[in-house]
Amino acid sequence: MKKISLDQRVRRHRNILRNNIQGISKNDIKRLARRGGVKRINGLIYDEIRCSLRGFLTNVIKDSVTYAEHSRRKTVTTMDIIYALKRSGKTLYL
Repeated sequence: MKKISLDQRVRRHRNILRNNIQGISKNDIKRLARRGGVKRINGLIYDEIRCSLRGFLTNVIKDSVTYAEHSRRKTVTTMDIIYALKRSGKTLYL
């Protein structure tokens, strides 16, 4: 059996994810707009919606991670998300 030195061992790493907001397709945005009652959508609105969605998600995730860190946990729970949404004024449950 071959012995592996410290320099030769397998190094695990995470992929750096960039520009994932483009994964929300035009049809996804259109579907959400239809659910909201929109009939027609301008072609320039899709990038605006992606930018505003990214800002909203950034704020909610930042708040939920803060709740998890305050309770000394490394896992963000659903209640952390609910509290973060309530803090931003978007109450999910009554």
